[in-house]
Amino acid sequence: MERILITGGAGFIGSHLADGLIERGYRVRVLDTLNEQVHGDIRQPPEYLNPAVEFMHGDVRDAGSVREALREVDAVFHFAAAVGVGQSMYQIERYTDINNRGTAVLLQRLIEQPVKKLTVASSMSVYGEGLYRTSDGRTCAPPERPLAQLQRGDWELRDERGEALQPMPTPESKITSPASVYALSKYDQERLCLLVGQAYNIPTVALRFFNVYGTRQALSNPYTGVLAIFASRYLNGNSPLIFEDGEQRRDFVNIRDLVQACLLSLERDEAAGRVFNVGSGRNYTVREIAEHMGRLLGKEDIQPVITRNYRVGDIRHCFADIGEAQDILGYRPRIGLEEGMAELVEWLQTQAAFDRFEAASEELSKRGLRL
Repeated sequence: MERILITGGAGFIGSHLADGLIERGYRVRVLDTLNEQVHGDIRQPPEYLNPAVEFMHGDVRDAGSVREALREVDAVFHFAAAVGVGQSMYQIERYTDINNRGTAVLLQRLIEQPVKKLTVASSMSVYGEGLYRTSDGRTCAPPERPLAQLQRGDWELRDERGEALQPMPTPESKITSPASVYALSKYDQERLCLLVGQAYNIPTVALRFFNVYGTRQALSNPYTGVLAIFASRYLNGNSPLIFEDGEQRRDFVNIRDLVQACLLSLERDEAAGRVFNVGSGRNYTVREIAEHMGRLLGKEDIQPVITRNYRVGDIRHCFADIGEAQDILGYRPRIGLEEGMAELVEWLQTQAAFDRFEAASEELSKRGLRL
């Protein structure tokens, strides 16, 4: 049985991966700071963390903690990161310190204590806008929408003739264009890991996660995934607040499918040195997702509110082309949105959620980051 280290492994994604690894016979060690924004005011690992996990309380930026966590480890999943597009735009130093420097500290230690495989959690946010098609069938990767256009409430990307571009699945070959501090830090994480991995012969894989959802999401963290934010609003009797017009399209991937991709990245030698999208291969509007969650929670009387506000760092459309992961990893998403959201809602009924979204949104407004 090999020992696997998961940095940030007490969180939503890491804890589910720990379960999957343990089920396959691996020993799992977790290094996590138990950040209060994610976990609340706790001193011990969350109750949902598998009891077979060897938990170490420590910060990925602390070389001593990382060195100890890497002792007798065969592979690493690097998930430790500060998460949130909006917050990253005003906590620039914190996000860069945790995500960029934390990754550098880990890699410095890995030079001294190499492993058989390193997998880093990247993000769909590194693309900025997704891939688009013009009215005459050409593919294009447009720049960010001009501020003057957004101020008019004109949300779609347009070609030189002013015609709306049609979004299409985004492959890994699309040129990256990070539109937020968070996105830039995730791109830095993946490039650092792939670069150092190649230089020091550490087989490395970067997984670009799309919108992950499932049980154990941090419901009281206003910078977490959009499904958890909507759930927190509904559970507190409040309308979900949707930016722009709610027609922006995203790919929502269930946590169980994401764990499948992570396990494949560990066990497939041909994954080394590559970047893979991890999504469902389907896309939905944010408005559709909000309305569907309201129905499942029995909150049909609470309607989502379309704010027609724009948040700096947001993009219009981006959803995954998962062909590379299917062909090379053998990845096959199995959990449809209906099944996955029903499972999520069943779990939500047992949870308490503090709705902090409006306070977080007001913080953006004060700083001129919400228009």
